[in-house]
Amino acid sequence: MMGSSRWKIAVVVFLSVAEILMPIEADEHEHTYTDKEEVVLWMNTVGPYHNRQETYKYFSLPFCVGTKKTISHYHETLGEALQGVELEFSGLDIKFKDEVMQTTYCEIELDKAKRDAFLYAIKNHYWYQMYIDDLPIWGIVGEADENGEDHYLWTYKKLEIGFNGNRIVDVNLTSEGKVKLVPNTRIAMSYSVKWKKSDVKFEDRFDKYLDPSFFQHRIHWFSIFNSFMMVIFLVGLVSMILMRTLRKDYARYSKEEEMDDMDRDLGDEYGWKQVHGDVFRPSSHPMIFSSLIGSGCQIFSVSFIVIVVAMIEDLYTERGSMLSTAIFVYAATSPVNGYFGGSLYAKQGGRRWIKQMFIGAFLIPAMVCGTAFFINFIAMYYHASRAIPFGTMVAVCCICLFVILPLNLVGTILGRNLSGQPNFPCRVNAVPRPIPEKKWFMEPAVIVCLGGILPFGSIFIEMYFFIFTSFWAYKIYYVYGFMMLVLVILCIVTVCVTIVCTYFLLNAEDYRWQWTSFLSAASTAVYVYMYSFYYYFFKTKMYGLFQTSFYFGYMAVFSTSLGIMCGAVGYVGTSAFVRKIYTNVKID
Repeated sequence: MMGSSRWKIAVVVFLSVAEILMPIEADEHEHTYTDKEEVVLWMNTVGPYHNRQETYKYFSLPFCVGTKKTISHYHETLGEALQGVELEFSGLDIKFKDEVMQTTYCEIELDKAKRDAFLYAIKNHYWYQMYIDDLPIWGIVGEADENGEDHYLWTYKKLEIGFNGNRIVDVNLTSEGKVKLVPNTRIAMSYSVKWKKSDVKFEDRFDKYLDPSFFQHRIHWFSIFNSFMMVIFLVGLVSMILMRTLRKDYARYSKEEEMDDMDRDLGDEYGWKQVHGDVFRPSSHPMIFSSLIGSGCQIFSVSFIVIVVAMIEDLYTERGSMLSTAIFVYAATSPVNGYFGGSLYAKQGGRRWIKQMFIGAFLIPAMVCGTAFFINFIAMYYHASRAIPFGTMVAVCCICLFVILPLNLVGTILGRNLSGQPNFPCRVNAVPRPIPEKKWFMEPAVIVCLGGILPFGSIFIEMYFFIFTSFWAYKIYYVYGFMMLVLVILCIVTVCVTIVCTYFLLNAEDYRWQWTSFLSAASTAVYVYMYSFYYYFFKTKMYGLFQTSFYFGYMAVFSTSLGIMCGAVGYVGTSAFVRKIYTNVKID
């Protein structure tokens, strides 16, 4: 009975967390209206156009509120809270299919402080975002004249709403009523609503926000084809070279087996076989190494699952749904981290498995949360909407402690018991073999630096389209089929490159291949982060401490996560290769 009760409690906790994390899909009736039914206009955020992430509450500018006060309560998801969504009721009275002529809903007493606030917003190209029935609308606060001396505020919001049956399928905003900012005057804010019948289907109402000409550009298709052909060429080249080289190695080693002891001692022995007694020696710092491998396997699992979900469901139609889905999947895949990290640590003879489990469980969350909390202090100083509320911080900490950690523990126990026994094909010598001197380009540091170039090249175009133009610019990414193909290409290229690097290293009789295979693949992150500097200074007009900290902070998180994932993929593929070649050679 006690065991059954514990399982019930665990299930209740997990389902409760899932309800918090996952975006609650709007039911069909929530997007249907009857004639004269209330339609809510939510005001979201306002901020400089060139700094997409530097956003503030809409009413942080001295806009006035409409006369309508009563409104149903809005519940935000965890993803929306983390992304700085700040929905506030506009106070405008809008009813389904009920047209409104130009009507003044409030007046602004423009004193010097309010004029200075609007003046600063106009000079910095502030724009704002609104929502009607989950459809986003954007507008500009104001504009300056050609000389930049006089500044004007747009005071008239002209809404045109398209409907198909009893559903809203289209929203357009036209800003009119340009009024010059003069201190100690009254500015009347007005709006109008026009309803028009539309043939757009409800399922296709977000298509207008997509940009097929950009994401399905010929360059995009060419880059995918180019990467695919590079994979075929690389796999063929690696297979041919390694098969021919390994065949010669096997033939040479077989010939040496036929010699007597005297000839063998006088012979010139060299190559990867000479390190068979050390190649499966535990890596240095096995606790950190196994934690990185486990975290990398989890990141790969999260990436794969989220891309599959995004291919099936249009996650871009729900605010914060992509982030909420990623957090939920990360929490649910914690056993993957524990399984691979725990089993590898056990194979390498590690005894402090509880400490390794804690490091593996909190390695990625600590990095992400540490960066987020650092940026959060800057956001609080700026009074930006990106400042994470205290309740959201508590929710994230609870997810780490009560979901990620227990599931990681389960994975660690399974990994240690199911695949934690060291079943290496070669016996490990008690005394490490001296590593001979070799040419400079065969040193592990050089191999690590060169290993990440090809993986970076294979994902460069897709990284540009997804990360830089979608997240840091104003494009909505939706071609997740491309991303899945690029993920597969990245894994294949990474494994091929690390196998070649490891073979050269072992052939130089250097058995330190574990960290070399991981770091040579993970060095892709260095090239990605270096490119982010170029993109920031030459492709954007971002400015200010907050946006700069946000950009470089989260690009560091993305690059590090990508590096850990590539490193784990490279190590897993290389480990299979090393086991294979030493299994097929006869060892005394």
